[in-house]
Amino acid sequence: MRSTFMGLETAKRGMYTQQSAIHVTGHNIANKNTPGYSRQRVHFKQSEPYPAASMNRPQIPGQVGTGVHGGIIERIRDSFVDEQFRGENTKLGYYESMASSISKMEDIMNEPSDVGLAKAMAQFWQSLQSLSTNPENEGSRRVVIQRATSVAETFNYLHDSLTTIKNDTKKELDITVNEINALATDIAAINKQISEIEPHGYLPNDLYDERDRMVDQLSKLVPIESESVQYGGNSLSIAEGGRTISITLNGAKVRLINDTETNKLEWDNTKEHLFLNNREVTFDSLGEGKGKLAALFHAHDVDYPDMLTDLDKYAYTFAQVFNEVHSQGLDLNGDAGQALFDVGALQGAAGRMNIIITDPAKIAAALQGTESGNGGNALNLAKIKDAVISEGVIEGLENLPPLEIRSGTMQSFYEGVIGSMAVKGQHANRLLYNTNVLVDSVSQTRSSISEVSLDEEFSNLIQYQHAYSASARMISVIDEMLEKIINGMGIAGR
Repeated sequence: MRSTFMGLETAKRGMYTQQSAIHVTGHNIANKNTPGYSRQRVHFKQSEPYPAASMNRPQIPGQVGTGVHGGIIERIRDSFVDEQFRGENTKLGYYESMASSISKMEDIMNEPSDVGLAKAMAQFWQSLQSLSTNPENEGSRRVVIQRATSVAETFNYLHDSLTTIKNDTKKELDITVNEINALATDIAAINKQISEIEPHGYLPNDLYDERDRMVDQLSKLVPIESESVQYGGNSLSIAEGGRTISITLNGAKVRLINDTETNKLEWDNTKEHLFLNNREVTFDSLGEGKGKLAALFHAHDVDYPDMLTDLDKYAYTFAQVFNEVHSQGLDLNGDAGQALFDVGALQGAAGRMNIIITDPAKIAAALQGTESGNGGNALNLAKIKDAVISEGVIEGLENLPPLEIRSGTMQSFYEGVIGSMAVKGQHANRLLYNTNVLVDSVSQTRSSISEVSLDEEFSNLIQYQHAYSASARMISVIDEMLEKIINGMGIAGR
């Protein structure tokens, strides 16, 4: 015979379970705008029916349900979508940083424009053309000096600005390394908290969310792979456990986070080489598209040094050729032309370029063997712009050492440098756009799974409220039944 009080326990379980669901729904609503929060649900589970199967079970027609109880409170999350997001997020971090560094370079070079190096050079060549038609005019000579000064100062400005951005990129590398180490330390600390909770049979959902948010941030900086660590004890089967995180270097996994311990990224004593667990971290070891750190290495070690090298080649070759042709002419005093530009050695030539001649009369506009009023050499100087270089040699200037610009003209060389920069910028922007589209798509998928929907939560809240009220009403009904049994039965014959 089943107990008369059995229904009270069933109704009580119903009230407690619906109350738990209401509390979880309130938690979801409160965290609607919390970054990285995943909605949670109470797992409703039927309680064991009565009677249990046994030899001495009561003989009743069948088992009777005993209600419901709230099982685990789980968060709604899809780990496969998370991995997709982090893979695309790594590419996004790379192309964002790459596009930014190329954009800064384009801003400095500022080509084509009326204030860039190409314009300064064009004005300088034009001043020489004008001088060739009126070589004894002091005004024309002064213009040549001023235009030459403008060219030198433009080279100086470009070199100094590019060097400054390159140095700033190194500072950003330091900041990014510190950010990676800080995230690794925080994730390891969360792993430790989780390891102290899971063995007791709980699911620390909010800690899972915070850890996933940090792993998302880390994935934008470096290419990562994560693995689970189970903590045992009374951990539930769906407990996520700890996380070990590795950075992929040259295709090999190098451990960054080992559960509650970390291997930090560290610079060597010269601050030039970065290591993780004795493995050097470079652009080559990370690879293209592998996070912000790889893009910063590429900008610092490849993009800006290449541009500075090309700028030095241009400045050095230009000064070398110009000074040689200038030496073949005569100034107003009938003396052989002296060097106009000084650049020193090849490396850093653009940053050191300066004007030696300040006296307009010293401009060697005349050809040797002619009168000072002849402008033949000024015309030859103006023609340097279109002088064809073949295997490092210009026809008529074979006595010069092999030039750094090996072929074409100096103008075409500079146009090629600017064109290459533009192609890099277009490449970065195109891949940034494509990666943004993919990240947005995966983010929308993840949001549709894990994000809190207020409409859905309000609907659930009404359902749980009605279920709670119904369970409470059931207790009132059973109370009336018990009152009838206790006070209304057994009074016959009184």
